[in-house]
Amino acid sequence: MKFVVDQQVEDIEMPENLKLNTFLQEFHSDCPHPECNFGYYGFAFGQSPFPVPKLIQEALIKNADKGAYAAVPGIPELRNAISKYNKHYFGLDVAPERIYVGPGTKELIFNLLEILHGTVILPTPAWLGYLPQIRFLKKNYHMLPTRANKKISPNDLRKLALRLQDRQKILILNNPNNPTGLLYDKLELEEITDVCREQNILVISDEIYALTTYDFSKFVSMAKIYPEGTFVTNGLSKSHAAGGYRLGYVIFPQHTSDFRSQFKKILATEYTAVSTPIQHAAVAGFEISKDIDEYFIVTRNIHQIMGEYTYHKLTSIDGVKATKPDATFYLLADFNSFALDLQKAKITTSQKLSESLIIHPYHTAIVGGDSLVLERTDFSARIAYVDYDGAKVYEKYLKNKPKSLSEKTEFVKKNAPKVVAGLDMLVDFFLNLRKDNLSELETKQSSMVSPS
Repeated sequence: MKFVVDQQVEDIEMPENLKLNTFLQEFHSDCPHPECNFGYYGFAFGQSPFPVPKLIQEALIKNADKGAYAAVPGIPELRNAISKYNKHYFGLDVAPERIYVGPGTKELIFNLLEILHGTVILPTPAWLGYLPQIRFLKKNYHMLPTRANKKISPNDLRKLALRLQDRQKILILNNPNNPTGLLYDKLELEEITDVCREQNILVISDEIYALTTYDFSKFVSMAKIYPEGTFVTNGLSKSHAAGGYRLGYVIFPQHTSDFRSQFKKILATEYTAVSTPIQHAAVAGFEISKDIDEYFIVTRNIHQIMGEYTYHKLTSIDGVKATKPDATFYLLADFNSFALDLQKAKITTSQKLSESLIIHPYHTAIVGGDSLVLERTDFSARIAYVDYDGAKVYEKYLKNKPKSLSEKTEFVKKNAPKVVAGLDMLVDFFLNLRKDNLSELETKQSSMVSPS
């Protein structure tokens, strides 16, 4: 029997990170070179390498017997804990009734896009998960390319909004940002908010990386600036290294009781509720404690050390630019100064650049520009600097916290050898590329010189 798949599903591609993971597993098994048994240098996957905090693990074990369905918006204990957590860390005074729990922020963003009418404004470069959801839902959307600073320009946002016919618009704001690692400060958020109020733009503020902000005092939630028009999504996956728990939450804007009842119908129809044991375990993660505070401080400090090393190594390549991250475990590297060299080597798209880097001898995985909603010919790439044993590195950091630049450099070299070796491979790739093209040019010039 032949099964016919709906056309809109046929039109959706597998997310690039999962597609790349499948490719790498197959490539690793096929590589004939014995020295490459380490696999590859992994700069492609955005997953925190640290262990899930012990108190969450213990709470999950303790609540493994919870087999009953939970309430659709989430168990009361969890919504209360999230309310207090947001008050403590982000200064948001949010009643538990304005908080709904879902199976990860990805699903909750999808649910919001399902129910909200209006054209979506997607700033680029962007996390690779937003656009497939927008397309799957057949939403009208417009890209908003960011400028050299890789942040939204309020003037550009206003100009785009004025061209859109829908009475209501939806801006996806990812702060801190994946793939750049950059943070919007309070003034920048206020300028964006002025445009949103003027042009009737709602904001889905994806703040999943909030607690990875290196100088946490600088993080400001969009909900503090634009409380009447901002949906905040956050969860366990990045700050608590618990992506596999699949638990996120959304904070609704003020005065949205009717909207919440409509949203509840969507959740009940699609997945009933988040796993009950996971919800009980999450309560421990969202409770305020010295242990969880130490965990946040240590993990963000390690991310910053790895990020600074990665930034300095990449920008040591002549012509390469990169965003200097304020948060997350990513930066955006710009290799476009090598465009002519890449084209001469028949590498004409960012996808081909990714493929050229993964083959022998480089074995280096990146996420290329076209996966980040950039032009296919944009040779930018997201670099995730998390290819190390998080549990061991966490313990080493506690025993001897590096303070000076030289101590931090030595810390990376000792504790993240694959990050170091992978960055060396990236350096070698681009230096060899330029060297090969220079050699070819010299050979051509030599052949054109007539013998005397």
